[in-house]
Amino acid sequence: MSYSEAQPVRISSEPAQLQALEPVLEKVRAAVGDVPSLLTLAEDIGRTAPKPGEGNTAKLWELLASVTAVDVAAGRVLEPHLDALAILAQAGVQTGTDGEHEGTWGVFAAEGPGMKLEAKRTANGGYVVNGSKPWCSLAAQLDGAVITAHTEDNTRAAFAVVLKHQGVTAETPAWTSRGLQEIPSGTVHFDQVAAQPVKQGSWYFQRPGFAWGGMGVAACWLGGAVAVARDYAKALTKAADNGREPDQIALASLGEIDRILATTTGFLAQAAERIDAGDLEGSDPDSPSPWPEALRIRGTVATAVERVQTLVTQNLGPGPLAFDESYGKRMADLSLYIRQHHAMRDDAQLGALALKGDRRW
Repeated sequence: MSYSEAQPVRISSEPAQLQALEPVLEKVRAAVGDVPSLLTLAEDIGRTAPKPGEGNTAKLWELLASVTAVDVAAGRVLEPHLDALAILAQAGVQTGTDGEHEGTWGVFAAEGPGMKLEAKRTANGGYVVNGSKPWCSLAAQLDGAVITAHTEDNTRAAFAVVLKHQGVTAETPAWTSRGLQEIPSGTVHFDQVAAQPVKQGSWYFQRPGFAWGGMGVAACWLGGAVAVARDYAKALTKAADNGREPDQIALASLGEIDRILATTTGFLAQAAERIDAGDLEGSDPDSPSPWPEALRIRGTVATAVERVQTLVTQNLGPGPLAFDESYGKRMADLSLYIRQHHAMRDDAQLGALALKGDRRW
């Protein structure tokens, strides 16, 4: 039995407005497990998808959540592509012969022990990167990426690179996880690869879009949790149709899930509205930094996802995990995806900011 649906996730739009997403979601459902098709879809979606901070942030997050609700791995393909396009647009960088961001893109900003990617200026004023970068998802199948590299002035800066360059070597990782099996993230080695600066210095980390992008990932996590909740509601309905009405524990769990998702969705809707209103840019003393809000949202959504997963698995037991491919895949994919959240380390960072007075209470 498969629970996958092409049903949008509502964050702030009216239900009628969300119907425009349904044809896209049907294409996503047809492409589940087929990474080349998902990448083609991501490229197509990227041509018209909203960008954060341009007035339709909630619609962008509804798109990300809705795709992830169909298939977590599909959301994991789409989100970095749209994030890369947003980064390039924010920086005013153009790629491709016609000035468009052609092909499919990733964002590789992770660091790893014993690995360092360095950017050096060349004699003609350009840059090349050398070294290794871990956690580069689908690098062998992407056309380009926004990467971070250490510069000669001891800072980290962002660069756009073409991943089809002969100096790029993408390792094939020994991916043993059940989760996100079609999206292994391995190490990529760069040897004298031309790199185009994406602004200068630490712009990549200091721009408000860095926090906005982190919230976009949280929207994907939320979409996965909504799908798990829908799985649960359908399982209860099916059981009732077969003469087994849900008991008080099952109903209490569904009620808690409803409360969690309603609160979390409202938090995202509020943040999207504040971003579009210019209230989360941090560009002047009267505009608060968006990073504490990103930490709050990511932590809140991550906790919500884990609680929803726990409630559903406790109530449904081992059966669907053992015999329902779609449900089992979703649970495994989402459990791995959510580990992008740094848990208590992010809370410690947020606590330090709150102690300095950056709080809303």
